[in-house]
Amino acid sequence: MFNQPLGGNEMPRFGGPNTFMRLPASEDLDALDVAFLGVPMDIGASWRSGTRFGPKAIRAESAMIRPYNMGTGAAPFDALNCGDIGDVAINTFDLKDSVLRIETHLSRVFGAGVKPMTMGGDHTLTLPVLRAAAAKHGPVALVHVDAHADINDRMFGETIAHGTPFRRAYEEGLLQPEHVWQIGLRGTGYSAQDFDEALGWGFNVVTCDTIWQQSLRPLAEQIRNSLGDRPVYLSFDIDSLDPAYAPGTGTPEIAGLTPPQALQLIRGLRGVNLVGCDLVEVSPPYDPSGNTALTAANLLYEMLCVLPGV
Repeated sequence: MFNQPLGGNEMPRFGGPNTFMRLPASEDLDALDVAFLGVPMDIGASWRSGTRFGPKAIRAESAMIRPYNMGTGAAPFDALNCGDIGDVAINTFDLKDSVLRIETHLSRVFGAGVKPMTMGGDHTLTLPVLRAAAAKHGPVALVHVDAHADINDRMFGETIAHGTPFRRAYEEGLLQPEHVWQIGLRGTGYSAQDFDEALGWGFNVVTCDTIWQQSLRPLAEQIRNSLGDRPVYLSFDIDSLDPAYAPGTGTPEIAGLTPPQALQLIRGLRGVNLVGCDLVEVSPPYDPSGNTALTAANLLYEMLCVLPGV
């Protein structure tokens, strides 16, 4: 019998445990197929802070989600044993030490054969997660949904921050460059070449202006066909969405994706060999209605619904 979320007819949804979807809290990785965990961190952020509160807010809003996906027919809790393993104990005074702590924590998760579903936290966290993923699976393919490419060389002289993870991951050989897809990039830059450098590395870049008002089902099919059975990591920055839908984030950019487009993209990845996912950059202080965290929780659930075996 697999773990099931606590139902709304057993305990009112405003009560019960503050775990993702009110799943059982677990410390036994050997008993799990999927582990939800938080990285409550914003010391890698360069503009708005507050993403340290993201995991708590995502968990709180996830209490409304029911176990069966009526849109796709997926029943993830009937196929995979899921649990919430809590938060990584980051060092709130030291970003580099926090990165090491995240890598160590995630290495245990991947090492146990468990797929991590990580709630952020700023986007710096994806670099140590990718280090842990590559240690287990070798270089991975990547689907990166974001308003920003996050391929800066340095930020304020630092090589590790929320704007640098995918340059570092490329340099460290953690990725299969020709199987990296960056989707939703937009906004202003420091030069005309800001989005172009990664093309030279082999990345596939889909800027947001090329997919405005379009279904993303064809793009998802193209990505799925290109990835084959390679191990794939999915990193979803909530600022990929237009701030009309997700205002609670650190670096908002206008004219972004819509929630239906996000669903089309994620659902279209069903059949891909996903080895882990993250949802990052939710900043509750800028999210007074809770809509950003609610959207993030639902997108994380949709990622769960396309994991292998569901």
